[in-house]
Amino acid sequence: MRHQPLLTTERLILRPFQLSDATKVQKLAGDELVANGAINIPHPYSDGFAGQWIGKVLAGWQSQLSAIYAITLKSNYQLVGCVGLHNIDSGKAQLGYWIGVPYWGQGYCTEAAKRVTEFGFKRLELDIIYGQHLSRDPSPGKIMQKIGMEHVMTKSDAARVNMITEDLEYYEIKAMAEA
Repeated sequence: MRHQPLLTTERLILRPFQLSDATKVQKLAGDELVANGAINIPHPYSDGFAGQWIGKVLAGWQSQLSAIYAITLKSNYQLVGCVGLHNIDSGKAQLGYWIGVPYWGQGYCTEAAKRVTEFGFKRLELDIIYGQHLSRDPSPGKIMQKIGMEHVMTKSDAARVNMITEDLEYYEIKAMAEA
């Protein structure tokens, strides 16, 4: 059983999720504003869903299919969001993240996404990390651009959210060749 390492930044500790995080995850991710901008967060966020999701996250690390982290503040260990690499396969992974509404606009998501991307390239030896977001909400794309990802394409009618088909913006970043 491989141990998922802690990752740190100037202001954050990225740590594995614990079942005790379920209530806070439900409160933060279940906010309609968070769910509305995400491709795979349900709204309403049903009781028990967070615990099931955390179980899948922990299993994903063990099976080497994902590396999902709780974003916590160094100052008080408060859980503020989630960042991680999903769908790890053949040297590629998908970057995903969300931040609770009370913590928006403080750069936490960019800081966490940058750190997890470095981890993906250096420790997981990935070649490409990609991300996607709903076309109607440019905010996630701004984070992707800040960490060096480039817009590759718009995928029409690519995501189904609340029974509506939506366009997705697709970004990627490649591992830097060692000099």
